[in-house]
Amino acid sequence: MASNVNTSDSDTVILNCIDSDVSTLDGDYEQITVISTTQVTQWDLTSLIHRPIVKIKANRQRLIQQSSYFHGLLSGSFSESCFDSISVHWDMESLLSLLRFTFGCSLDLTSENFLPLYEAALFFGVDKLLLVCRSWLDYVTSEARIRPPQLRLEDLVHIWDYSRENAIDFIPQLTGYLARNFIWMASCDSFHNIPFELLLSCVKHPCLTVDSEMHLCDAILLWLAANTKPSDLLSSTGDSRLEILREIRTGLLSLPFAAGKRRCPFFSKFAERSVVAICSLATSRSFSLADILGGGDCKLRIRLTEYTKVLDLSGCPQISLPLLLLDMLPSSNNLDKMLMKKLNQLSLKLEHHMDISRIQWDIFPVLTFEAVQVVDVSNCSVLHLEAAIECFSKSFPSLTTLKAAYILNFRTMKLYQLLQRCPLLSDIDLIVDSTPVIPAKVSVIASFPDVTLQISTSSSDETYPSVPAFHFSGQLSNITKLILEGRTDIYDSDLHNIAECCPFLCCINLNACTSITDSGISILVLKCIELHSIYACDTSFGHNCVLSLCCSISRFDAVEMKMADRTNSLAYKLQILHIGGCKGINEISLLELISQTHRIRSLCLRETQLVDNSLYKFSGSSLEMLDVSDTKVSFHAVGHVVRGNPYLKCLIARGCRHLLQEENDTLENSPVLSYNCPVFYYELGKSCNLEEISLGWGFSFFSLEALRPAIKMLKTFIVGLGGSLGEDGLKLVPTFCPWLETLILYFQVISDSVVRNILGTLKNLQVLALCYCFGEISSLSFQSSAPRLRKLKLERVSAHMTNDDLLILTQNCMNLTELSLVGCRRLNSESQDTISNGWPGMISLHLEDCGEVTAKGVTSLMNCLALEDLLLRHNGLGIDRNFIIRAASRMPLLRKLAVDVCDAKDGDFDLPDFPDRNFLRIVKIARCNLKRRTLGSTKSGTCTTPVHAETLILTWDSRKLSRTVIKERL
Repeated sequence: MASNVNTSDSDTVILNCIDSDVSTLDGDYEQITVISTTQVTQWDLTSLIHRPIVKIKANRQRLIQQSSYFHGLLSGSFSESCFDSISVHWDMESLLSLLRFTFGCSLDLTSENFLPLYEAALFFGVDKLLLVCRSWLDYVTSEARIRPPQLRLEDLVHIWDYSRENAIDFIPQLTGYLARNFIWMASCDSFHNIPFELLLSCVKHPCLTVDSEMHLCDAILLWLAANTKPSDLLSSTGDSRLEILREIRTGLLSLPFAAGKRRCPFFSKFAERSVVAICSLATSRSFSLADILGGGDCKLRIRLTEYTKVLDLSGCPQISLPLLLLDMLPSSNNLDKMLMKKLNQLSLKLEHHMDISRIQWDIFPVLTFEAVQVVDVSNCSVLHLEAAIECFSKSFPSLTTLKAAYILNFRTMKLYQLLQRCPLLSDIDLIVDSTPVIPAKVSVIASFPDVTLQISTSSSDETYPSVPAFHFSGQLSNITKLILEGRTDIYDSDLHNIAECCPFLCCINLNACTSITDSGISILVLKCIELHSIYACDTSFGHNCVLSLCCSISRFDAVEMKMADRTNSLAYKLQILHIGGCKGINEISLLELISQTHRIRSLCLRETQLVDNSLYKFSGSSLEMLDVSDTKVSFHAVGHVVRGNPYLKCLIARGCRHLLQEENDTLENSPVLSYNCPVFYYELGKSCNLEEISLGWGFSFFSLEALRPAIKMLKTFIVGLGGSLGEDGLKLVPTFCPWLETLILYFQVISDSVVRNILGTLKNLQVLALCYCFGEISSLSFQSSAPRLRKLKLERVSAHMTNDDLLILTQNCMNLTELSLVGCRRLNSESQDTISNGWPGMISLHLEDCGEVTAKGVTSLMNCLALEDLLLRHNGLGIDRNFIIRAASRMPLLRKLAVDVCDAKDGDFDLPDFPDRNFLRIVKIARCNLKRRTLGSTKSGTCTTPVHAETLILTWDSRKLSRTVIKERL
């Protein structure tokens, strides 16, 4: 439609811009806005784009020069060339943006407006805008470009669809970009809406970059679950799109993930093959390159590209050094015979514990992956970590973070060589399971000489140059965070060396490192003046450490505790201090330490000699976490801290029997407080927004009511001994705390209706523990589905649970990974099948006093191949003598195992040695005595009941096996 309008300027044409979304016009021209391109910089696009019609006075010649569309319309043979006004129907926003660009304004391109502008530029023939759009897309999807935050997946998918429909060559660069950023793509809410062809192209792309094969598999399964018909889920051949599953390298999946997916309808066959392959490689004593290059369905090529930043191999017991090394070598499929022989020899030497300092690494021409910054090999049970570090240092020069949790074969004396090999390392995690033999917590009956692991120094048939032992060379490390929790092979000498070579250390975790002394920790604290986070629970942290923390950083006087300037002490600058269970700190030292922790954000003082006087000395106002469980503090003192710390998010005060104790004596220099229990909770409710709370003595229904304002965003709620919410209080918990993820109840009154309400209302609940509660629950409690539930403890609350009830549990809580059942005496050996088939990905299983579960031996439970923690006690006489060794050999990730001699078919168990333990860290074997029960005597004889006598604990570390007998039942 065109109209002839008189104008005095022959070079001006009026463009009647009509929004393409406007179907009809009401003829009200008062709504029409008139603007000019001479004032293009002053256009208010925000308001203009909402107008149905905009009249624009534009320079005719500029339009003809910049746009082939207007060139043909205004200067050709069309009748419009004679008109002073023409109408243009198009999306108002993109048309106005195009005209602004045409008349000299810059564009702010985003993924959202790219396609409308590109379509407009293509239709109106604005070549310069087309070039700008192409250049922008090339820039934001370039290989060296970090993903800009303004890119949205749904916009990129629209561009990809448009390119495919219009045969535009954007597809390769978009596919490559999404393949390189697959982890981001899979995390987007719109991921399930991407076309299958695009997903398949990304998965097959040579630059596909993922942190792990598990991330790729999980993303594909999520997409298939959202886009596959329910009828096709029943078979693996019902949908041709399921063929994408063949692209997954199932042999590289983590064992817990693969085992758990054996219940997945369309992935079960792949998962089964994956589990078989993983366990075969993990338990094989003769590993050769033939296992790696054998092909078939079990692909063992780790996805490493030049864009890989994170390499996550955690939970993969099949990952060995030859497999890892093979992916770092060029042209691995065409390795010469000599190099293959060397790799096979390397594997054999590592199996025989040969000292890696005698291995010649230069014969392996590894590739370099500059982008890799994070490597996670936690729970890689057969990986020789010391040897792997040699590979990491050569192939990953930019490595900053190494996570190697639960790997025992790393000798801590090699930590310093690690720091020298990888100079950019700033974060190291070497945590292992904490030993149960904490001197302050157990009573040792007997201990036996340690069995030491012998490291072979034999050079076999070749001689390699020996590498000298570590000595501090003056080269400082960049380490800022070091986690050594649970490592009993860390000694004071190690701490001294760490202090020498890690001057920038900010965070140290020494929890449960029982071989270090107060003096050793104090030297570390004294020399590492950048420390702001200390985790030293269940250690010998004591008086000397307090002196080191409270002294001036510039000088140290072991005699004088009082300094003129306390703000210059390390204690004053501390942000995190966890010293729970440290019995070596007396009340005076603790008071001095707390009085100086002015900037502390997280403070753990559980099971210490903490009293009210010490808390009254606390003057900080930044506290977010406070743990005073099992101490002698009262509500008065805790209330003082709460009132001065409005940002408190976590309060743990279970086991504090003195919370209710009235203070009869006036404390010196303490503020005057009028707290009683209800007042304390009201104060807490008004001043804090809690995310975690753990309480016991004195906590009641009325306390819950008072806390209501503070717990509306609560995620973790624990009620222990001495607390009493009652059924009415428990029914209010889901209403007061709708975002709960963890709920743990000890000694509370429960019922089926309470549990049903909890599971039916708390949709985010992941952990539920009901321990030693009053009242019983039945299968009615678990009639509703709880797909998010991961951990479940039912201890002495379901005595009448049957195998059928357990089956119902597997159907409605199908994603459990940790289960603890105590006192379910109606279960029998068939429950093993129910557990192994219902939860094949189980990683922690505790069964105690559960009828006759093991009366016929441990059979089906051995199919829970991903187990890391297994406890079987008083479940029926029938466990074989060699069970411990057999379980360790069949379950590649098993680290903790607890049994009872009462269940041993032959009256005892064979104990594993170093070669037989595989990945085991802790074995606990309890023994009972039979106690006569006179009340239960019959004519045939006096009844007896087993009573705990002692526990034998075997603990392995990188150097030795420790054997200890204690009184306690752990």
